[in-house]
Amino acid sequence: MDLTAHVSESFLAGVHGEKGGMVLVDAAEMDAIIARLPEPPSLAPGGSAANVIRNAARLGLRAGFLGKLGGDHTAAAYREHSRSLGLDATRFKASPDRANARCLALITPDAARTMRTDLGAALTLAPGEIQPVDFTGVRHAHIEGYLVFNQALADSALAGARASGATVSLDIASFEVVHAAREWMLAQLRAGGIHQVFANEDEIRALYPDGGDDYAGHARRLAGESPGLVAVVKVGKDGAWIARGEELHRVAPVVVERVVDTNGAGDAFAGGFLYAASQGWSLERSGALGAALGAECVRHSGPAIPGTHWGEVAAVRDRLARG
Repeated sequence: MDLTAHVSESFLAGVHGEKGGMVLVDAAEMDAIIARLPEPPSLAPGGSAANVIRNAARLGLRAGFLGKLGGDHTAAAYREHSRSLGLDATRFKASPDRANARCLALITPDAARTMRTDLGAALTLAPGEIQPVDFTGVRHAHIEGYLVFNQALADSALAGARASGATVSLDIASFEVVHAAREWMLAQLRAGGIHQVFANEDEIRALYPDGGDDYAGHARRLAGESPGLVAVVKVGKDGAWIARGEELHRVAPVVVERVVDTNGAGDAFAGGFLYAASQGWSLERSGALGAALGAECVRHSGPAIPGTHWGEVAAVRDRLARG
């Protein structure tokens, strides 16, 4: 469950870890940060991969989520919310004696989000619980980079997806993920079987620290890790770069007059992009739909585009579908 709180820079300075990243904390540290907040946080179902598939589902894809829920009231609310969006909730595992996972997004006045995560029940998801049957009927599997903090679990998920014949996308998720598992990540990309990779500026610079701010070059380099790999490098208000083989495309930014909260924007981009890719759209149009969803997401607090705004998003989808 995502908890969202707007805080000052001075408040954030008192929280352990770097601004803009994601650090794992235990329940006690999470509770201590929440207790210091100037006002209670808002709650909404979150999680990086879950955010991606919720956006893709709202655009029209059939989707489900493979993960583990706790046994508390937030877990029940999470499951019911998933069902209400038409997601397949049968692939959830359960840990009834544990609290559900929580992610606290601290939003500073510049709209940057800094995350602290208590994994709760999700921490108990074991590699052996990921079975080939979990991927039955799946055409595409999207894997979030945070999973890589448990490399054996990430290996199991990738193996299951690859064995099923599904295409696979990976969101690098955080520069902390790269710091913890850069060599593992590069080895997986070079092994093949990953079809799309999403990264933002901080993440791609962590992956290729000698590349500076040449994001077009970063996109080409990432795409070159494996034949046919689609590399998506998101650069915030400056749009994105997409590369595949000899192709290189710049995705023009969608101008937003007032940015409220960047939490979930990258997930919204990925959800839009993956929906478009599933429909056979070109890289340019897929990137344009991703940019439209990311721009809509930052106009609102929290990781989700409000239901009242999906009509506008659908209109953009339909316009792009016509070419």
